Amino acid sequence: MRRKEKILAIVGPTGVGKSELAIYLAENLKGEIINFDSIQFYKELNIGTAKPSKEDMEKVPHHLYDFLDLEEEFNAAKFIEIADKTIDEVLEKEHLPILVGGTGLYLRALEYGLFPVEIPENIREKVRKEAEKDLNKLYAELKNFDPEYAAKISPKDKVRITRALEVIYTTSKPFSQFHKEHPFFGEKRYNILKIGLNVSRKKLYERINQRVLRMIEAGWIEEVKNLLEKGYPPELKPFKAIGYKYIVQHLKGELSLEKAIELIQRDTRRYAKRQLTWFKKEPDIYWFRPEEKEKVLEFVKNYLH
Repeated sequence: MRRKEKILAIVGPTGVGKSELAIYLAENLKGEIINFDSIQFYKELNIGTAKPSKEDMEKVPHHLYDFLDLEEEFNAAKFIEIADKTIDEVLEKEHLPILVGGTGLYLRALEYGLFPVEIPENIREKVRKEAEKDLNKLYAELKNFDPEYAAKISPKDKVRITRALEVIYTTSKPFSQFHKEHPFFGEKRYNILKIGLNVSRKKLYERINQRVLRMIEAGWIEEVKNLLEKGYPPELKPFKAIGYKYIVQHLKGELSLEKAIELIQRDTRRYAKRQLTWFKKEPDIYWFRPEEKEKVLEFVKNYLH
């Protein structure tokens, strides 16, 4: 384990209230917030990524927001490097690092390290293009090469399908074999207490639908329009984040505002469902409801002491 000190992570689906809980805990536990939501790393994407407000960021220290330019590439290895450094700085002040976000892959990479296989860029690019073109065909390939692993995952789980095939193409070995040899891709690097937030499916979807409407009212369309007017091409990876592509299509006259909102709400609900599926499979997450802030605080205090 890299550090024996205890740190905290707050996980859960988008729109459930992770940032609010993180600020509450940071205020009561001398904590500092470290983001692991991959889209909130980018500068200038503010409204559509639901970043904490300026007022919230002034309440307690926030890290790893707004540090990437829109053209910059980023990956799990780079995240581990910068997150390690940030966690060390927070711990040196004897403050509590509080990781917050919804990108489960980044949290897993930070906790356990990266998979012990280096994937060549040409294979990564080939699999990525195939996944964009026909994910069903890619899943069929996985079933053919590694039926054991394919049976464990959803045919729609693009992240796991592409990762498994990258490893298979690189090593000519079934991905399930690596899982048996490296069940968590290495020893734990950190002692992380993971707090999960969740509500009923109906309530979560209502919250998501309302949040999308608030984002539109807050100027999300103007945010995207200004970025395009600055010369950023709509093909950039950050513009493929949930919602942004539909707003680009709306600004091009390809979608009505009503249809764009409907599609953003739908895709956000689907994303939240995928996040829950991911986190429900992760070990050692303690689940609470968003309104149970005091209960979470007492639970974390007991853990820390």
